[in-house]
Amino acid sequence: MMPVLPVTAVPDVDRGIELAKEAEHGFGHSAGMYSRNIEALSHMARTINTSIFTKNGPFYAGLGEGGEGHSSFTIASPTGEGLTGPVAFSRLRRCVLVDHFRIV
Repeated sequence: MMPVLPVTAVPDVDRGIELAKEAEHGFGHSAGMYSRNIEALSHMARTINTSIFTKNGPFYAGLGEGGEGHSSFTIASPTGEGLTGPVAFSRLRRCVLVDHFRIV
């Protein structure tokens, strides 16, 4: 899977955010933005509405590599499963004892 990186000149940040939303197609996957303007970053986060939104860093930081959280091998987020974590790689086990415990 490779990122989509549309590059174009825009008159202002609001138009850039509109075009970013259009390029994302509502998939809800991931997005990123570099800016010193906190209001612009906040506006982008609310508008793009993706599972992972990386601000002022490499996009792979959103998967836990050099960023926040644990590493994730897949985001699986549009399906509603959320980011992978320890539970995705382990199973719950139950040990039940009924009556006597006898090993012959």
